[in-house]
Amino acid sequence: MTGLSVCVAVLAAASAYGVLNKRRSGRVRVRGRDDGKRLGADRLGGELGERATLVQFSSAFCAPCRATRRVLGEVAGVVPGVTHIEIDAEAHLDLVRELDILKTPTVLVLDADGHIVRRATGQPRKADVLAALGEAV
Repeated sequence: MTGLSVCVAVLAAASAYGVLNKRRSGRVRVRGRDDGKRLGADRLGGELGERATLVQFSSAFCAPCRATRRVLGEVAGVVPGVTHIEIDAEAHLDLVRELDILKTPTVLVLDADGHIVRRATGQPRKADVLAALGEAV
């Protein structure tokens, strides 16, 4: 009977963690550790947008990265002055470590000066990205 109780407790804890992780994935939010960090065109490998820049860290075999690329490309095409830059995380490990990128896709929203104002880990929804851009400019 003790084994069954332990099994049920582990399954309940794992389920709770899974639900919490699913709810947090893709949400665009402010992180205190990003305050004051600035990225320039030289570090990103592309020009910053006039209003904002969406920086996506991806990896080669990441399925959500392809969907995120599509969403961010659509947003950059619809909102004037917004640029989308995709960075291969494996090829830029120094930048990944410096910015504390733990999984792909990770999206950083930069203002016109290159300061990080928002961050999303996981595949963000288009509405969330548009809302974050409204707050960034």
